[in-house]
Amino acid sequence: MDNIVTIGSTPSTDAVAAQPAVSEGLQVTPSAVKRIRVILAKESIPLEEGGLRLGVKGGGCSGMSYSIGFDAQPRDRDNIFAFEDVRVFIDPKSYVYLKGMTLDYEETLIRQGFNFINPNSARSCGCGTSFSV
Repeated sequence: MDNIVTIGSTPSTDAVAAQPAVSEGLQVTPSAVKRIRVILAKESIPLEEGGLRLGVKGGGCSGMSYSIGFDAQPRDRDNIFAFEDVRVFIDPKSYVYLKGMTLDYEETLIRQGFNFINPNSARSCGCGTSFSV
């Protein structure tokens, strides 16, 4: 996972503090950024205004489920993360569960889709969209 784009840390002059902790912010791999860009174009959502919305809702096999969608603009209290020209919106309640997460995208012969790699998840089920903390 050397090609992970990381944000959510504050720049520092201290050499040790300048390296962001893995558990802080949000990470999106280049393959996920590329796929988000393609989907936004298909949905006719301008990159300057819209973005990917990540969230968490109650339910699913393990108690909580990931939600993913696309919005034409962020909401008032959203955390907004930028990866190149792609933006990711997360509401404050969901961010508690998603902080430190990596969003990846894989496309193989067997599977195509986004992967949520969440260090806050204590348990997940086989469906890949449900977890518990």
